[in-house]
Amino acid sequence: MKLTKVRITEFQSIQDSNEFEIGDVTCLVGKNEAGKTALLKALYRLNPIIESDANFDAEEDYPRRNVSDYLGDVEAKRREPSEVVHATYMLENDDIASVEKVFGPQCLKGRKRTVTLYKGYSNELVYSGPNVNSEATLKHLVETADLPRGLSTKLLKQKAAKEMVGILTAVEQTEAVQKLTPMLQSIAENDVASVVYDQIIHDRLPKFLYFDEYYQMKGQDNLDALKGRVAANTLEESDRPLLGLIELARLDLDQLTDPGRTNTLIARLEAAENQLTQRVLTYWSQNRHLRMKFDIRPAQPGDPEGMRSGMNIWGLLNDTKHMVSTPLGSRSRGFIWFFSFLAWYSQLRRKGENIILLLDEPGLSLHAKAQEDLLRYFEKELTSHHQLIYTTHSPFMVDPVHFGRVRIVQDLSQNSDDVSEEQEGTKVITEVLDATPDSLFPLQGALGYEIYQTLFVGPNSLVVEGVSDLLYIQIISALLQSKGKAGLNEDWTITPVGGSDKVSTFVALIGAQTKLNVAVLIDYQKRDQQSIENLYKKKLLSQNNVLTYADFVSGSEADIEDMFNPEFYLELVNRAFDSSIGLSDLPTDHPRILRRLELYLKNNPLPENVSFNHYRPARYFADNISSLVNGLSEEELNRFQQAFDKLNALL
Repeated sequence: MKLTKVRITEFQSIQDSNEFEIGDVTCLVGKNEAGKTALLKALYRLNPIIESDANFDAEEDYPRRNVSDYLGDVEAKRREPSEVVHATYMLENDDIASVEKVFGPQCLKGRKRTVTLYKGYSNELVYSGPNVNSEATLKHLVETADLPRGLSTKLLKQKAAKEMVGILTAVEQTEAVQKLTPMLQSIAENDVASVVYDQIIHDRLPKFLYFDEYYQMKGQDNLDALKGRVAANTLEESDRPLLGLIELARLDLDQLTDPGRTNTLIARLEAAENQLTQRVLTYWSQNRHLRMKFDIRPAQPGDPEGMRSGMNIWGLLNDTKHMVSTPLGSRSRGFIWFFSFLAWYSQLRRKGENIILLLDEPGLSLHAKAQEDLLRYFEKELTSHHQLIYTTHSPFMVDPVHFGRVRIVQDLSQNSDDVSEEQEGTKVITEVLDATPDSLFPLQGALGYEIYQTLFVGPNSLVVEGVSDLLYIQIISALLQSKGKAGLNEDWTITPVGGSDKVSTFVALIGAQTKLNVAVLIDYQKRDQQSIENLYKKKLLSQNNVLTYADFVSGSEADIEDMFNPEFYLELVNRAFDSSIGLSDLPTDHPRILRRLELYLKNNPLPENVSFNHYRPARYFADNISSLVNGLSEEELNRFQQAFDKLNALL
């Protein structure tokens, strides 16, 4: 059964959330205090996996500014208790098959086979649906009841279940009659839809599993105290993952405190350790050298308070790289969250629990890369088994490939008193034009990161210094290809970074993504020698992936402009700036044409005192290549050809 629509009303910061659609994965995005947690908590109480969490409390949960009036009206019977959750479920194929197996293939009617649940401050679960064909259902029940033909015929002439029950009570009470009568009696007292719900649908409704930072393991506990909390049904939130871990090891608390056979205890704990280690390391790229360990031993006088008698369980993380074990509770909050969720969820998954996951700010304490790991875990491990609804205000927890999963949560009354009654409180919206800038920020961040990943950076990224480099490379590459030669392979994404001083930083940023093939083709000046060598000496790139224009010209230093003959480049400059500079006008004591131009222009400004920049000659070259192509020599084209060949060999 799949949850498809939700509406929350009159709960904490929510007056009316609006009805919003739920998919396989739904991401509720909004800033702090927008009401994301309230949405999850209200939905959780509809059908929680922890039954003691099921009740709404009007004094605690009704919107505080109106709670006194509400309680007074309910007490005086001027109004009924408010409904909080409206949730619509779509019956899936196995649900339909279960209904049809008992009530016949024509029981359910209509294409949209749904059930809607309602629950509020009366704490009664109310439902509507599914739409049924009562006549066809009664006919099926009678015809498949193995009754004598005459009795079946007599029953089928009746229009209502109540009349059928009257007939059955007056005949011989065979096994078939005794089996059919209670079913028809239930239908007579209620209706077919109610009986279908009670007997089939109710038990197939998924439970909600709500998980936030309060369910994180402490990393250690006293087993006797834990047994006491289990017996008294006073479990703390942090107990749930630990109990999940114990059950995952196929043990119970009595076996932990009195295992009978030490080897059995060790073997089962190791099995749980191995399973969790494998699951964690698959999706935890921050440290691949961690291994889970669990130790059970008698308490000691110097142990933490509450753990100084009986038996204690200790969660440890062994770092195989540094050969040291540290308490689980001392690790980062992000890791403890991830591990605690895995422990509880793995146990529920093993039991085959039918659940919908409600995760409140998952990965809140995780590094951006670890949040990316968590999204990957959601996609690979959760979505094929359960629906997932999670909240976030982090752009790294928004999957830019699936923006359709996002629902925007905002509360306009947070920042303004001038809002209408209809706009008051937490709202869930899908139209971005209705969202405030603060609410949109995580989406903007996720979109910007995706653009960075796909538009400017590709699987094979060629880093160059500026846009003029990009223009020259693209035009010469196309020109070579038109002559039947190999240009720069189209698998390269050319990424201008805005100057030589930004190359190292940019390479460090994108080079951290191990799936990318990065190369640089950059200017070379002696003053830049150390920073260029650091690209491979500090293992940001392989030395073969660091190319400079000086590798392809005869000079000791070179910019991309030196890939052209000086006469040709001066022609571009003169045409772009309407100047008349001759090669003999330039000083000869520097290998780079740009440096020689710079020295000349100090005393000989361009017409109208226009400042020189690299881009204008490159733009002129791109706009006028058809008239300039004959001025390019084979020597110039060969320089570019050599550079492209080296780059293409790196793919």
